[in-house]
Amino acid sequence: MIKKAIPALLTVIVVMAPAQASEELAKAKNCMTCHSIERKIVGPSYKEIAAKRAAEKGAEAALAGKIKGGSKDEWGKVPMPANAVSDAEAATLAKWVLSFK
Repeated sequence: MIKKAIPALLTVIVVMAPAQASEELAKAKNCMTCHSIERKIVGPSYKEIAAKRAAEKGAEAALAGKIKGGSKDEWGKVPMPANAVSDAEAATLAKWVLSFK
């Protein structure tokens, strides 16, 4: 019985960890200064971003590129500056943001 419970418990931990880790990464990289999950601050909410990108092919890679390189004139006149993130961090953040659809 215990041998069957351990893999299930590990699966739950692995599935839940990325979401928490991504929120911590967003805070560490100062993303939460301009964005929030539910509401617009300076930039759009993560839910707005996910809704806009939901049907877009290659959305994760495109968003990762915008997170790393910045964007302009997509959500209004305030540009999003480039961020000091690695490619892996940008991909992690993009996947996390798109999970809010």
